[in-house]
Amino acid sequence: MNEIQLILTAAAVLFVVILLVVSYVKAPPDMAYIISGLKRRTVIGGANFRIPFFERLDKVTLELIQVDVKTSEPVPNADFINVNVDAVVNIKVGRDPEKIDLAAMNFLNAAPNYIAGVAKEVLEGNMREIVGQMHTKEMVLDRQKFADMVKTNADPDLARMGLEIISFNVQNFSDNDKAIENLGIDNIAQISKDAAIARANAERDVAVARAQAAKEANDADVESQTEIAKKQNELEIKKAELKKAADTQLAIAEAAKGIMAEEQRKIKEVKFGDANIARQEKEIELKERAVAIKEKELDANVRKEADAKKYSIEQDAQAALFQQSKLAEADLYRRTKEAEARLAEAEREADAKKALAVAEADAKKALAEAERIKGENEAAVIAAKGNAEAEAIKMKALAEAEGLEKKADAMAKYGEAAKMDLQLQVAKVYCEQLPEIAKGIAEAYTKVGNITMYGDQSGAIAAGVIDKTVQLSDGLSKGLGIDLKSLLAGAFGAKILDAAGKGKDA
Repeated sequence: MNEIQLILTAAAVLFVVILLVVSYVKAPPDMAYIISGLKRRTVIGGANFRIPFFERLDKVTLELIQVDVKTSEPVPNADFINVNVDAVVNIKVGRDPEKIDLAAMNFLNAAPNYIAGVAKEVLEGNMREIVGQMHTKEMVLDRQKFADMVKTNADPDLARMGLEIISFNVQNFSDNDKAIENLGIDNIAQISKDAAIARANAERDVAVARAQAAKEANDADVESQTEIAKKQNELEIKKAELKKAADTQLAIAEAAKGIMAEEQRKIKEVKFGDANIARQEKEIELKERAVAIKEKELDANVRKEADAKKYSIEQDAQAALFQQSKLAEADLYRRTKEAEARLAEAEREADAKKALAVAEADAKKALAEAERIKGENEAAVIAAKGNAEAEAIKMKALAEAEGLEKKADAMAKYGEAAKMDLQLQVAKVYCEQLPEIAKGIAEAYTKVGNITMYGDQSGAIAAGVIDKTVQLSDGLSKGLGIDLKSLLAGAFGAKILDAAGKGKDA
């Protein structure tokens, strides 16, 4: 008995489970399950139970249905043009209980294709009605208006079947006479014209812009080349000026050197003449020798002092030259660094080539300035040496003049006759040596490479030779206390008078 009860209980449980499984229904979101029988229920995207044999289950699709709507034959519009319309419409069953009930009455358990076919007939009829109300241009230019009018017109019809329009898109309007196509000819022509004009204007603007850019580039290049040429010309002119100045200073230095050498030779020749006079004077008494010894001592002292002064001036000049040279080198190094800095800055900001030319020009200018300073310093040293030698010669000449003056004082004791005789002898020696002295002075100018004369300076050399000779005679007159001009004039005058008297006696 217990086993039977257990079996029956198990059978009852199994039955209940099977009943529950068979009774359980679950609807997807795009499907409406309608349970009818004992109590009507609609399930969308949920679950419920139906009692088998007492209730039934029916389905209504809620998915989106696409309908391709075309006019089966051309439809005349308000312009009496036969138009074909091609549109795509998306429809579906509404989710409102009322629309689901209407759809259940019309499309219960129906396939989507069937629903699309029914809706197509409704939509095509409404579309033909709207085509007859609109003009051709209005239809073509405002498709959305056409679609809205068809949708507004078809909504009530579809709503009575439980359907609603989701979207309405017109694909194309066409006609057999190509009237719609011809509407665009004017627009196409105008658009083509506008496009051609726009293209021509654009090409013109591009050509103008290119020409302007080419002009500006050419102007910049010409300006750059002109500036470079100007700078190069200025550099060449500066080089020429510096070379001219250096050559001039070199020529002056060479001329001064030759003149100084000639002066030295002249002094030597004068000394030779003095030596001859001194040999003749050796016949004078012991007192004159004492005067000569004293003169030599004085000459030695003066010479030593002059040499010392000369050496001091030379050392000062060399020190000044060394200092100026170092300053010039330092200035050249500073200017070179400044030029390099300017070059680096110009390479970052502007045209590297132009900045390099400016830097090189500055460096060359600094080098030329250093060379000029060096040349001036060398000329200063040469001038200092010349001044020292001239000072020594001057001191020596003064000593000699003092000695000669003392000699003259000694000679005064021997009377005017002896003095006149001595003066005549000195004048004789001077006249004998005068051609050699003038030759020596003139030869100084032959050792100068080139001397440029301007204007009325062509006679300056001859005048210089004569002037040096006159200076020598004047110096001799002052040193010996002898007026060579008066002495020679008197001697030559006496000879002339003597010759004239002899002529009368004859």
